[in-house]
Amino acid sequence: MTKQQKKYLNLFIKLLIVGLACWFIFTKVSNQKNLVEFQTLLQSTPAWTVRLTLGVVVVMMLFNWAIEIVKWKFLSRKIEHISWWTAVKSVFCGLTWAIFTPNRIGEYGGRVLLLQPQNRATGAVAMGVGLFAQLVLTSFFGALSIAWFVSTYLPTPTAVKFGIWLIGIIYAGTFLILYFNVHWIDAIVGRFKFLQKIKPFFSILEDFSVRELCQVLLLSLARFFIFTSQYIVLMFVFLPGMPFAAMVFMIFILFFIQSAVPSLDIFDFSVRSFVASNLYSYITTQEIAVMAIVSCIWFVNLILPAIVGSVFVFNVNYVNSHKS
Repeated sequence: MTKQQKKYLNLFIKLLIVGLACWFIFTKVSNQKNLVEFQTLLQSTPAWTVRLTLGVVVVMMLFNWAIEIVKWKFLSRKIEHISWWTAVKSVFCGLTWAIFTPNRIGEYGGRVLLLQPQNRATGAVAMGVGLFAQLVLTSFFGALSIAWFVSTYLPTPTAVKFGIWLIGIIYAGTFLILYFNVHWIDAIVGRFKFLQKIKPFFSILEDFSVRELCQVLLLSLARFFIFTSQYIVLMFVFLPGMPFAAMVFMIFILFFIQSAVPSLDIFDFSVRSFVASNLYSYITTQEIAVMAIVSCIWFVNLILPAIVGSVFVFNVNYVNSHKS
């Protein structure tokens, strides 16, 4: 291809990505009945309370993604040193890709494209460590919360409750063990001949020390705390009187189920709303309000960053590209 042809192909790919993201966002947000319900919920609350609450939730979202940027820069330093601005562009570009790809798989491509071409495959493996750390926390707290939920709200014999708690503890512990032995993946890949070509990309897993894995896990824990707090703040304001412990444990279960169900980011609100309405029916009769709150957080945490990321999509060259 000539230089001019590559230029036009790059422009076409950029416009296609942004066009797809905008189309998905517009069609889903415009048909999002729960967001309408959230507007109704706001009308019954003093305006200053609404503004303050939504402001806090948006600020939390910014802190959430700021921590992810720190985590990505920390993970990628073993591959190449990127600037803070490049890290920002990488994370938000990945969010735009994630919005219309199954199970957020596009986030890998969108993020690592701002690395040098020869480092992108290894970068995707390093990024996987960060995502796995987030999954470990979701699985750990989710499994124990499910055991609590079954023991508290479902009529089950004592022996069954004990068994469920045992399974939950083993499940949670297994994820922690796997995380701190993430280098096992490199060894497993090496055992298969048909994977020999990609094995060099996984060798980076041998480079992560326990201390570094702890640092990544702590950053992930900070993110986990922030997006849990977003739910807590909205529920405190718009659904006062809910028992705190039950509310938090059900948030953990919501995260767990959401991570276990493959879906597009843009359809996540359907999964979240359905699960949330059924879970919270045990402690409140205002399931519609719960679904509205879930949809609000979905919009703030995923849609707003994806819109910002669509700007950064134009900073990436997709054909014979180099870091922007």
